[in-house]
Formats: sequence, structure tokens, C-alpha cells
Amino acid sequence: MSTSSSPMIDPNLIRSHFPIFQHHPDLVYFDNAATTQRPQTTIDAVSKFYSQRNANIHRGLYSLSTDATAGYESGREKVKDFIGADTVQSIAFTKGTTESINVVANSFLGPRLQPGDNVVISAMEHHSNLIPWQQICLQKKAELRVIPVDKSGELGINNIGDFLDSKTRMLAITHISNTLGTINPVERIVEIAHKNQVPVLIDAAQSICLHPINVDTLACNFLVFSSHKMFGPFGVGVLYVHPDHMEDMLPYNYGGGMVTHVDFHKSSFMAYPHNLEAGTSAIAEVFGLSSAIDYLNNIDRLEASDYVHGLAHYFKERLAEVGTAVVVGSPENCAGIVSFLLDDIHPHDVATFLAEENIAIRAGHHCTQPLLEQMGVKATLRASFSIYNTREEIDHMIAVLKKIQKFWA
Repeated sequence: MSTSSSPMIDPNLIRSHFPIFQHHPDLVYFDNAATTQRPQTTIDAVSKFYSQRNANIHRGLYSLSTDATAGYESGREKVKDFIGADTVQSIAFTKGTTESINVVANSFLGPRLQPGDNVVISAMEHHSNLIPWQQICLQKKAELRVIPVDKSGELGINNIGDFLDSKTRMLAITHISNTLGTINPVERIVEIAHKNQVPVLIDAAQSICLHPINVDTLACNFLVFSSHKMFGPFGVGVLYVHPDHMEDMLPYNYGGGMVTHVDFHKSSFMAYPHNLEAGTSAIAEVFGLSSAIDYLNNIDRLEASDYVHGLAHYFKERLAEVGTAVVVGSPENCAGIVSFLLDDIHPHDVATFLAEENIAIRAGHHCTQPLLEQMGVKATLRASFSIYNTREEIDHMIAVLKKIQKFWA
């Protein structure tokens, strides 16, 4: 692939890299917030591992195993460079964003959280960045504080400090809302939290693909994301831990591969990140993630994010033509994610009708039930865009939405 030869995003060229569109030429895929499609290079990397390099890692002394180990660990190095981390030792592989957050909640925060302490999140968090903190607070008799969201779908940034005090042990915040597309000013949020000596976890699941992140500049304490939302395989994700906290990370799962000594009465464990990687890792998936990072490194990600934001803006403009269709939330700084309603037609009915026209979008609460309750709705339709989407696809969807509206009239 050679998209780097031009500063402009060419969605038709990019589509040719993703075999799903050759197998389904009529597919309009607007569900990228749930998962992205995979380029052929990612698929080939996984297949090549199984066909040419398949072996378990870290423990074998034969060449196939040492080669697999080297490839797996080079994946850790690629992640380090991709997010601007200082050391490869900051990078642990997990099953995904959800597990990464659970690890921080239970491995890092749990031993430190006392009755009367508090954890701060926002009202726009995905359930994966809400429930782990909720449950650890319930276990430890601590308070979960929630920063509200206004009608436009934005946080009151200037009021965040009001939720932090000497008993705050963690602030966990999403970079980009998976429902409203709100881009939170995480640099400013981290700055406010650190002035109050509060560590910060950033959920980068929706931003990691097309929004360049440098953890050194951002200065967050923890960063989490999933491979499958950045053109990589399912089943693997990343937990970045700032070097200041690596010694504080206790094992989360126990088993082989993360120990230094075992007898029948006690065990000793390796240091982070290996103490979190018990058992057999998602080895092929890490090879696929490495390939996905190579793919992303070969495009202008700032240009790509601008292109996708432009698609979202164009969709909102065209949606205004569809009778009384309503966009839910209107954040000033918004990514390529749009939630909307079509008259009083249930979102599931609309999504089913669209599916019959080979248009894939999401309908429901998007794992953000408390957020939608604050916005005064139970469910929405969600269109989320990526670099292989086009304005022509949006035009087609608008035409179908108009047909749906007439059908229900």
C-alpha cells in the first residue's frame, strides 16, 4: 500500500486494501465505533503466523519458538513507539479495553482504595469504563462521582476540579465518546487532575485509530485501547502504565508464564508487564496488531481524522433534509460518530430496514445507558465513519432514510 505517497485520503484506494468490500461490494459499513474492518495485510499477518511461525512463546528453546517470541516482543516495541511511550516495559497486552480497565481497577486501585475515598468518571463513559469503577467502589465502600454532561453532549471542563479532592484516588475518562463523538480535551483534564495529585486513566478505544496520541506529552498515568478498533484482530488490547506505577501493578490472573518461583506454599511473580500475561497469550493477534500499526503508520492520520470528521459533518448536513430527524448531542469538537433519531420510529426498526439495503449501523444504547438517560432518550441510531467510507455512501443512506420515513408516515 502507498497512501503515504499522497497527503490526501483516497477512500477508493483504501477500500481496495480491505477484502471485506471485495466480498461484499454493496456493503455500506457505518459501524466503525463497534469495530473496524481489517486490511489484507492484517489478515495475512495472522495467517502467516499460523502457517509459518506457529509456536508458543517465551519458554521454548527451539528456533520456531524463539522466532515467535521475537515477533511477539517486537509487537510490544511497535505499540511503545505508536503511542510515544518511554519504555517498552510500560506496555502490557490484554484481551482489550475492557480487561485493561478491569486490571487497573483491581490490580492498581483496589489495594489502595479505602472507605470514604472516591473515584471520578464522566457521564459519557462506556459501561466498560463505568462498571469496573462502580464495582470496586461498592466493594471498598468508596464513592463513585460522575461529572455530568450538558445537553450538547459536552463536559463542563472548568467544573472538573470541583469533583476532585484529597480523597480522590482515580479519574477515568474517555478520549472520544462512543455514542456522541465528543472529543474531550484530555490534555487539560490530565493537567487539572495532576494539580490535585489524582492519577488519570484515558480510555482511547475510539481515538487510537486516527487520532495520534503521545502518552509522554499527554502525561496520563494509564492508557487503554483495543486492537479491533484500529484495523487489528479481535481478542487483544493494550494497557499502558506510566513507569511511576509499574511496580504498583499486582498480578490480575495467575498461572504459568508470569512466575519466577513456585512451591506448594508460595509463589513469586515477574515484574509488570509480564505479571499480567499469565497463560498462553494471543500471539497471532499481536502479530496482527503489529501489522495494523504498520498500516496506520503509512497513512497521514491527521489527514485521515480530518477526512472522517468531514464525513460526519456532511452526514449531519444531509440528515437535516430528512424531515424531523434529530441529531442527539451537538458537541463543538466532534469525531466521526453521530447518534440520531428518525421521528418516533424505534431505532431497531430503522436499523433493520437499513440492513435490508446492506447499510450497517448500530441501534440501541451503545453501552452508555446512563448517558442516554441524561440526554432524555432510551436508544439511538449511530453512524460511525472510517477512512474507507465515502460521501456517496452517505447519500445512499439518506435516500433510504427518506424511504423509511415515507413508509412509516
